[in-house]
Amino acid sequence: MKRLFLIPLASFLVIPSVYADSYDVKSPDGKTVVTVSDEGLMPTYSIKYDGKDFLLPSPLGLVTNIGDFTSGLNIGKVRPAERRDSYSLPNIKTSNVNYQANTSDFTFCREDGVPVFELQMEVSDNNVAFRYAMLPVGQTLCCVVESEATGFVMPDGSTTFLCPQMQPMTGFARTAPSYETNYDLDDSMGKNGWGNGYSFPCLFKNGDNGWTLISETGIAGDYVASHLANKQGNEYAIAYAMPAEQNGFGSTGASIALPGATPWRTITVGDNLAPIVETTIPFDLVKPLYEASKDYDYGKGSWSWIIKMDPSCNFDEQKNYIDFSAAMGWESVLVDALWDSQIGYEGIEKLAKYGKEKGVDLYLWYNSNGSWNDAPQGPRGVMSDIVKRRKDMKWMKENGIRGIKVDFFGGDKQETMRLYHDILADANDHGILVIFHGCTLPRGWDRMYPNFAAAEAVLASENLHFSQGMCDAEAKNAAIHPFIRNAVGSMDFGGSTLNKYYSADNQHGSKRMTSDVFALATAVLFQSPVQHFAMAPNNLQDAPAWAVEFMKNVPTTWDEVKFIDGYPGKYIILARRSGDKWYVAAINAEGTPLTANIDLPGYVQGKEIAMYSDDKDLNGSLKTVKTDKKGKLKLSIPQNGATLITY
Repeated sequence: MKRLFLIPLASFLVIPSVYADSYDVKSPDGKTVVTVSDEGLMPTYSIKYDGKDFLLPSPLGLVTNIGDFTSGLNIGKVRPAERRDSYSLPNIKTSNVNYQANTSDFTFCREDGVPVFELQMEVSDNNVAFRYAMLPVGQTLCCVVESEATGFVMPDGSTTFLCPQMQPMTGFARTAPSYETNYDLDDSMGKNGWGNGYSFPCLFKNGDNGWTLISETGIAGDYVASHLANKQGNEYAIAYAMPAEQNGFGSTGASIALPGATPWRTITVGDNLAPIVETTIPFDLVKPLYEASKDYDYGKGSWSWIIKMDPSCNFDEQKNYIDFSAAMGWESVLVDALWDSQIGYEGIEKLAKYGKEKGVDLYLWYNSNGSWNDAPQGPRGVMSDIVKRRKDMKWMKENGIRGIKVDFFGGDKQETMRLYHDILADANDHGILVIFHGCTLPRGWDRMYPNFAAAEAVLASENLHFSQGMCDAEAKNAAIHPFIRNAVGSMDFGGSTLNKYYSADNQHGSKRMTSDVFALATAVLFQSPVQHFAMAPNNLQDAPAWAVEFMKNVPTTWDEVKFIDGYPGKYIILARRSGDKWYVAAINAEGTPLTANIDLPGYVQGKEIAMYSDDKDLNGSLKTVKTDKKGKLKLSIPQNGATLITY
């Protein structure tokens, strides 16, 4: 059906053709252009950046239990507007954000004229976001969304940087999927991971034209989480949770009230990687869900488990780590799994009191599990039960426990997402920060939940303990995360060890292949407002004094992030600012030394700066150097080494 539209005052935002089968929505700078079409009664969209194709015409629509809304649809109304938002973001990437987007709501109707959903589109510079707002159909005020047609058709020649979605009910104690697989880098299209698609976020290289990062945001307890599946060739599509997740219990779709909205699908594009690394789109589209019950303190801490494993979760060792955190000037200790049986609640009360005397608070580990996997570690069956959960949280508040780390979730089904939501809301009532582990990707949670600290959703430091192969590949993996996983949310990694070996005696076990400067650099590269570093008390004697001193003072929250240079899996040079001080971290995973002449952010022309660097044998040192008159600095970094600059 062809329709002639009157052009509204805001027509510069949404531009129809004369006979409107399609509409263009442009970013404020005009470079990112989305075309929404109903040609052939098939809803589609496509994206160009700077005149080049980044997504070819890709399908839109949903399948629900009240109708199939993937075809036989045309655009009825178009409502263009602008959106601006200025907000603080104290816990991730940049402390103050000014968001500006051109928006449009497209009402899609059946051929009989009945509207079925609105496609809500926002286009900011380098970012495209959209979601479906489902409309009531007659007297029907609820529905189950069974699947989406939402697709992403990549241009020919694109390559992929993707993390395979894990097979449900596999891995340790049948705890998968938990977003913990290795990335396949610069791979060809047309594959589907291990058969289940790929975990968000998903990075694509558009030949010589640039990069595309796809993810989703805005899920509380009200929707199923998604991943990306290859349909055929260049086409990828939204895929909902897998039936076997949660031990086969629960729906794979989403139950929503009408009117109701899906999560936002986000697409970040650019001719270089800076828009990918620096994007705030996961947070621009959401709002805080409740007020913080207190001013939450983030900061640094220690944990014994990463080096000394389960036996270290005893009263004396945790007291030793409290002393260690106090000596480092850190604010906390994470008491890991099995504390309920190896220390006990009364023992935790004594440790919490001792920690308060030292200025050190406790985080306590909990198993999320009720009935969805076989993870045996305790406390078990507490976080899954609202009565037990709130009872323990009341006890934690009475004893000044700062936060919890909840592990071993069951997948991405809607009821699992609701458990995350409920834990966070209950914890806020009791003034408790929350870290998730063995978990899904945080989807806008850094802004949505004031007491959300971080989530794992990555092959984190525990794998360095368990596998020499992971130690061998540490630099490669570290050069991936700022571009993909950590680009969309806080990442609980638990790294920056200064031990040579992952063992209590520092002489056996997996051997660290990276340098001490590398360990410091990852404290800057990997962002989480709460960092429990993998250092150990022995590092006060056996690690370089300059390294220990840096780790005492490194920030965990930042005011600004700047991408300087890099390539996923090869190297990265990244700058973060805290107050008026810049930290520039550079690591190299390549087999040959990385040489670069970089522009430093800020006013550094001819200025003396502190530089931590490695020689060819990965021996680190701290020295003072000067930039040239243009503020440039030459770097030379060996494989598995790093350079770290502060000024």
